[in-house]
Amino acid sequence: MAKVPLTVIGAEKLRHELRQLKTVERQAVIAAIAEARAHGDLSENAEYDAAKERQGFVEGRITEIESKLANAQIIDPTLLDAEGRCVFGATVDLEDAGAGETVTYQIVGDDEADIKQGKISIGSPIARALIGKYAGDVAEVNAPSGIKEYEILDVRYE
Repeated sequence: MAKVPLTVIGAEKLRHELRQLKTVERQAVIAAIAEARAHGDLSENAEYDAAKERQGFVEGRITEIESKLANAQIIDPTLLDAEGRCVFGATVDLEDAGAGETVTYQIVGDDEADIKQGKISIGSPIARALIGKYAGDVAEVNAPSGIKEYEILDVRYE
């Protein structure tokens, strides 16, 4: 399996979710299944079916997180020395050349991406356009509305 890039914060969030799933969610599902079994006939027991479905989701998510953490390439942005280039983990200040608006994004892994928090996935069109560029460069992004140009104002490793 390919390496999964994660920031230190992203890896910690996955570890926290894994602990939560193993210690709280798994126990809650086991209790729900036991309670549903106590109600008798399992063939027509909606509570049992729902609990088993939830168990499948929890166990699947546990397996997925364990796999991601086992294959993780954890990158600490504060230790990067990319000489001002846009790389994974970098925080980038951009100016939309058309609208004149400034935005700040951090380039993170797929699991960490959250546009509301200013975190964009390494696989997103804008991140792909930024990778390897320096402050002062212009990145062209293929957006659904056409090509958008962003001037890179600053690149930080926080």
